Amino acid sequence: MISVLVVDDSVVVRRLIVDALGGAPDIQVVGTAANGLLAQTKIDQLKPDVVTMDIEMPQMNGIEAVRELRKRHALLPVIMFSTLSMSGATATLEALAAGATDYVTKPSNVGSVAESIAAVREQLVPRIQALGGRRRPAAGAPPRGPAPAAGLRPGAAPSRPGLPPLGAARPGAAGPAPARPLAARRGPQGRIDILAIGSSTGGPDALTKVLLELPADLPVPVVITQHMPPVFTKMFADRLDRSAPMKVVEAGDGMELAAGTVYIAPGDRHLVFNRRGTSTLTQLSGAPQENSCRPAVDVMFRSVAGVYGGTAFAAVLTGMGQDGRGGAKVLRDSGAEILAQDEASSVVWGMPGAVVAAGLADEVLPLDRIASALINRVRVGRSPAVAR
Repeated sequence: MISVLVVDDSVVVRRLIVDALGGAPDIQVVGTAANGLLAQTKIDQLKPDVVTMDIEMPQMNGIEAVRELRKRHALLPVIMFSTLSMSGATATLEALAAGATDYVTKPSNVGSVAESIAAVREQLVPRIQALGGRRRPAAGAPPRGPAPAAGLRPGAAPSRPGLPPLGAARPGAAGPAPARPLAARRGPQGRIDILAIGSSTGGPDALTKVLLELPADLPVPVVITQHMPPVFTKMFADRLDRSAPMKVVEAGDGMELAAGTVYIAPGDRHLVFNRRGTSTLTQLSGAPQENSCRPAVDVMFRSVAGVYGGTAFAAVLTGMGQDGRGGAKVLRDSGAEILAQDEASSVVWGMPGAVVAAGLADEVLPLDRIASALINRVRVGRSPAVAR
């Protein structure tokens, strides 16, 4: 049973969340609190597995509460309860930067209490199950998430003849791996022309850490699908643009992909690409959701495969579900390479774990090694050989 503490200053909203979680057989609400200050005491007393946290509250708001909580409970999952607005998006991103784990949005334009409860249940229950379950493995149980492909170790690739390793050579390695056959690469000397990244739960923090390490003069564009609603993606892109060396934008229709620029799929639109002469242009699609998502990583990956083929390099970061697995298969069949974040550094190992379990990952790395792996892979076919 996953125990949950609900923190919100509104009696109505607290009741709404409690009722929404009441139908889940593996979730139990063990207490409520009206503000962040009371929540600190309740957390120490009740020791919940997951906390849902409102943002705007008296005495101690949600952002302040997360900062205080992280001093004593570094791993306790905290799900922010946000409004679908510019101010709500700004506050939510600040809460995520302060240490919140994930967020859901409060129902808007909903006709009845029953519909509101259903909307909250649909968002909250899977997140609580994923985050609370990850934190509470049974004694002696194997790690949660999909099983690795046979013979795959963290940091190692599944059998794929002739594939060079990603990232820098490891100490003690017996020289470089043999080059991948040119027929399978499409690019000159394995040259990479685009980086494509997919992420979901835990993704804002993971993406921030990766993008802060990528240089402003990266010679390829970066395209990203992060599961986020409208408004949130624009605020997230603006926030990253202020801190990351590369230029970061929310993708719009008809943008020409440029090296050194990051394009983030906007909320409620799939991000796809079209070739026009020697240029590649973005296109936003309102096609149906895939994997219950729009934007979906699978849609973006398939489009990248169609335009770039073996000159693409993809990374699947932390996230619930399996979005990205199908697109990774299309990418790999086109000759592209796939990197997956490892389980230990993922908030939820659903998406990268699904790619690994399907045998599609060329390498599995912790978050703190992913940026260097991307940089090193992009250098192949560009940097002149160092004289020895």
